[in-house]
Amino acid sequence: MPDQPGDRTGRSADLPLLTSHNTARSALTCRYRCGDACSHDAPNRSLNTYFGDVVQRALSRRGMLKGGAVLALAAGGTTLTAAPAGAAASSGGRPPRGLDFEVVAPNTADAVTVPDGYAQQVVIRWGDPLLPGAPRFDAHNQSAEAQAEQFGYNADYMALLDAPRRGHQLLVVNHEYTNEEIMFFGYVPATPTREQVETAWAAHGLTVVLVRADDRSGRLWPVVGDALNRRITATTPIRFTGPAAGSDLLKTQADPTGRTVLGTLNNCGGGITPWGTVLTGEENFNQYFGNAAAVTDPVAKARLARYGLPTGTSQRKWERFDDRFDIGKEPQEPNRFGWVVEIDPYDPTSTPRKRTALGRFKHEAAEPRLTRDGRVALYMGDDERFDYLYKYVSTKAYKKGDSRAAREHNLTLLDEGTLYVAKFTGDSPAAEIDGTGKLPSDGEFDGSGEWIPLATGNVSHVPGMSAEEVYVFTRLAGDKAGATKMDRPEDVEPHPTTGRVYVALTNNTDRGAAGKAGPDEANPRIGNKHGHILELEERRSDAASTSFHWRLMLVCGDPDDPSTYFAGFDKNQVSPISCPDNVAFDPHGNLWIATDGNALGSNDGLFAVPVKGSERGHVKQFLTVPKGAETCGPIITEDRVLVAAQHPGELTGATAEKPASLWPDGPGSIPRPSVVTVWKSRR
Repeated sequence: MPDQPGDRTGRSADLPLLTSHNTARSALTCRYRCGDACSHDAPNRSLNTYFGDVVQRALSRRGMLKGGAVLALAAGGTTLTAAPAGAAASSGGRPPRGLDFEVVAPNTADAVTVPDGYAQQVVIRWGDPLLPGAPRFDAHNQSAEAQAEQFGYNADYMALLDAPRRGHQLLVVNHEYTNEEIMFFGYVPATPTREQVETAWAAHGLTVVLVRADDRSGRLWPVVGDALNRRITATTPIRFTGPAAGSDLLKTQADPTGRTVLGTLNNCGGGITPWGTVLTGEENFNQYFGNAAAVTDPVAKARLARYGLPTGTSQRKWERFDDRFDIGKEPQEPNRFGWVVEIDPYDPTSTPRKRTALGRFKHEAAEPRLTRDGRVALYMGDDERFDYLYKYVSTKAYKKGDSRAAREHNLTLLDEGTLYVAKFTGDSPAAEIDGTGKLPSDGEFDGSGEWIPLATGNVSHVPGMSAEEVYVFTRLAGDKAGATKMDRPEDVEPHPTTGRVYVALTNNTDRGAAGKAGPDEANPRIGNKHGHILELEERRSDAASTSFHWRLMLVCGDPDDPSTYFAGFDKNQVSPISCPDNVAFDPHGNLWIATDGNALGSNDGLFAVPVKGSERGHVKQFLTVPKGAETCGPIITEDRVLVAAQHPGELTGATAEKPASLWPDGPGSIPRPSVVTVWKSRR
């Protein structure tokens, strides 16, 4: 098969350093990704470092970028580039297994930049055909019917599963949200057309696609028209299960049973269950609804406010085309989003299930781990400033095997269990946590914690709330339980062998602001714009435990900033990293971190760091994504690294007519969110 466009490598151009600042996230991203969440008060009631200086220090950082590395800063270039040659692989000696690559320098190239000696390929783009008879993508002639048969927009979490066919795998991809201004020619935000709105509905949800693997490289090709291929969209019927299914709080005019909902929205992080299904979390669902001001009941009004539902019209104006997005007409419809959805990628006829026992909030992830007695624990972050970290533990144990009986049993595990929320306590005097990021006298930000039970089955553990209310209004239950307000807990990933849990806390510039929560040992910086990585160890290493020890492994940012911390590793050797979002582990147990909203001025990227041994804390940048893009869904295997380059060209002022990125198709195109595979080409 011929190479796909972009199936090549190149060198970064010798260009001067930037002389102006980049913002951490564009206004366009804020508008469409989360409904301008940061411009409003959090529902739970310093200037950037000059990029040229950051790069100059990175280039001269001892043992990291030797050999005169340069940046690729071409404004319009779309070549998929490789990092400069000569960068050192580690601080000295042999690097840990899986991390013997040359560090990629910070840059703002309109390309995916990978280490020297690595190749890459665009696996699949927004609009590429999936189902039998699906049309080719036509940016000037999009339709809802075509989009429902094509790869969706803004890929996020990805899962790569074994396929029932040799040499193939099954790729499952979330499609978080749409950005209509750079998707559609002639789009007018105040007056979208029905076709544009319905096309956007079809671009949401998930894709399941069979991919063929090249046994001589890391290339992957989608098998168009395969029987396993599937699109799940904003209009796909989905079933509620668990203790809140059928609740009055979930009933609408269209669904008086409270048991069936159309679609899944804003699918962000996810996880793979031990029985082979995929979990996907609904995150910033609030932005799709409008007219919350029409609700006057004070209790209902407070509940809507706690989830950030807009009082006026929505950004996308969907309520003009479907009453379910108009809160004044369907006040319960928002309660039907914000869940973890379980899908069976091996059965394209199966009905996805929203698992109510896992609670309702802005789910970033749902990552499983087995307890000592074989039950299933799920770790979940609520991606909002000052919101919480959660855990669920099933009542029944997981059954091994592929028998029908085992599978039917395992498909009930996420409906019966206990939902917990985390409370963190530091072990240092409060006076030593002054908000600057200065380490306390014991040399670490660390302490203990407890998992506070919220509900078990139909029993509430929160005074004044029924079990149904706990599941549907989980944020309010966390408030009552006294959970610790965190700095945007996003992806949560248990280590595959040690069981330690790693939490990406992306940022929180409101930390310590007037009237807002101040610093604590788990969130130690005022105006935290760079985020941190928290490491949590359950008591006796048992995921069923209700107590844990924790420490901050990374406090992110410019290594020359005294507020940063890299697990005690020499900061002269590390890559600058800002705004950790998705995390994943490679087969050797190294942690890989994808960033979103880099506040140091560089494009977002993918970083790797050992979590044990003498190299613990040695952060190394593996790749960067194109201009305006976010790094999502990393998968790291022995043969390849997969990433989703989400929302390329999503920069302030960009439109389809005036794109801010030409990636991945080059001149004459509009940017297309895509999945990229990277592999070592020089053995």
